[in-house]
Amino acid sequence: MSLAHRIRLLPAAAIPFAVVGLLAAGVHYSIAVAGVMFLMLSPLASNVCGYAVALLVSYFGQSRLTFVNASRRPQTFLRFATVSFGGFALNYLSYAALLRWTSIDYRLALLLVLIGVAGLTYFTLSRWVFAKRDGSAAVESLP
Repeated sequence: MSLAHRIRLLPAAAIPFAVVGLLAAGVHYSIAVAGVMFLMLSPLASNVCGYAVALLVSYFGQSRLTFVNASRRPQTFLRFATVSFGGFALNYLSYAALLRWTSIDYRLALLLVLIGVAGLTYFTLSRWVFAKRDGSAAVESLP
């Protein structure tokens, strides 16, 4: 199966999700690293700061660019925040474990964790947070 064919099988929302996710992850990563380098914060404390800013970047990007046709119910932000906090808890615990029990550089460890949590987040956002009113996923395949 060619790469072009595989890309065509992706949900239409996967591309904007990846772009918004990369932007939010870049913001998260940059703030986390800057906090360690310039503010002398611990890597874990800096990670919390990066996450807080990335949460806002991610919500506005995902709700406006990725899941444009999704249902806009009052509980959407609450669900988004719930998924985000759950993802951050997984991020935090995974990052802490990598820092404590491996010799991986803190920057690489953070990058690995951010990538790993992204897939789970996409699935949950499309199937629950931004699901259509009939309960179906808020994603479609590319034409």
